[in-house]
Amino acid sequence: MSGDIGEISGAIGEAAQGAAIAHVAEPGTGSSSQDQSHTHEQACLNCGTPLMGAHCYACGQRAHVHRTLKGFLHDLVHGVLHFEGKFWRTMPLLIWRPGIVMREYIDGKRAKYLSPIALFLFTVFVSFAIFSVSGGFGNIEPEIDPATAEEIGARIERADDRLAKLGRDLVADDVTAEEAAVIRGKITEEQQQRDLLVAVLEQGKITERPGGPIKIGLGPDDRQIEAAQPAPEANTEGTAQDAGPADEAENWIEASWTKLKENPTLLLYKLQTNVYKLSWLLIPLSLPFMWILFPFSRRFKMYDHTVFVTYSISFMTMLAVIMSFGIALEIVPLVAIPALYAPFHLYRSLRGAYDLSRFGALWRMLVLSMFIWLSMALFALIMIGIVISG
Repeated sequence: MSGDIGEISGAIGEAAQGAAIAHVAEPGTGSSSQDQSHTHEQACLNCGTPLMGAHCYACGQRAHVHRTLKGFLHDLVHGVLHFEGKFWRTMPLLIWRPGIVMREYIDGKRAKYLSPIALFLFTVFVSFAIFSVSGGFGNIEPEIDPATAEEIGARIERADDRLAKLGRDLVADDVTAEEAAVIRGKITEEQQQRDLLVAVLEQGKITERPGGPIKIGLGPDDRQIEAAQPAPEANTEGTAQDAGPADEAENWIEASWTKLKENPTLLLYKLQTNVYKLSWLLIPLSLPFMWILFPFSRRFKMYDHTVFVTYSISFMTMLAVIMSFGIALEIVPLVAIPALYAPFHLYRSLRGAYDLSRFGALWRMLVLSMFIWLSMALFALIMIGIVISG
């Protein structure tokens, strides 16, 4: 399971980095007292502007900066856990009175709130780490029987041999520029397939009787797990010459459907390990639906919708994390309460952020709920297309 641990460490590191960036970009209004761990400058260390307070009025940097290891550790812990207090000031209101947070942030009252994009990045990376530990919505850890694991190892060795041969072909004296480009493409594809095999072998659980939802199985050749062996060039060239654009699209769909039928659980596994990387796509996918709720509005601009969507997705991600714990631990209230609270939270968000009446917020909440499922379906189709074609 070293692959999961590495990904978790990377996700937590990126979350910490995001928190630290928010810490610097949105400085707090805490005490400006000085001690021996601070510098005592008369001019800003960043831009040289004469100092007139706790922060430089030209660039915003703190007037007094730490230059000790203790100060560095303090900034790290304070930035990650406290977000200058903005996280803890934002979350209670976002939980119960989300419309206030959204409306005030849009109107410019932002000093006390965590920005929507900072909260979004934090929740995405933290939720990925938690999903990796808890197994997400149930245990989808791939299970492999010993014979299959041995065969995967053999296929990795064959992939290494093919990569070595392609490498020798690439540096051959008589290779042309066009041939080199084709070889590089084959190397990239071969390396991706090899990496997939390695990930399955490292992250899978080897057991005599696989019983989980993902059971890695292999066919008679390397193509059965993830099309690791490219199709013969003659067939590919013939198809390209004989088929038009419509036929090529049909062939691609047929090939993708074949991959899906051969190992659908492997597709699910790859989706879970890659979905967080493109989760930001949910924001632009949701914006057109928000515009439909307020068509041609002069009061509510696309920026308003972006803030609303980003805060809402961040909160719903937190609810999904809670539900995943409930499913993993089989605690029904941890599943039922978030599921029931989600539409109510959406209603309160709409009413407060857009200053709507009860009826106006209610019907928009119902319509937006359908739009959310449509956005999720579009996102899933995009992810499946990327995973299958990758």
